[in-house]
Amino acid sequence: MYVCICKGVTDQQIRDEVCKEGACSMREICLKLGVASQCGKCGNHAKQILQETLENHQ
Repeated sequence: MYVCICKGVTDQQIRDEVCKEGACSMREICLKLGVASQCGKCGNHAKQILQETLENHQ
């Protein structure tokens, strides 16, 4: 599912950044994928996916 329409980022891409690349903060997700860098409407949803993935990945 697309999370960020502006940058074309999916929930799976966010999960992959956490699980495969070791991202552990929104800052890292923003820098790598560009999430929440334009309109910002996706920020809360992206953060929720990040937190859920971190909890499940540990």
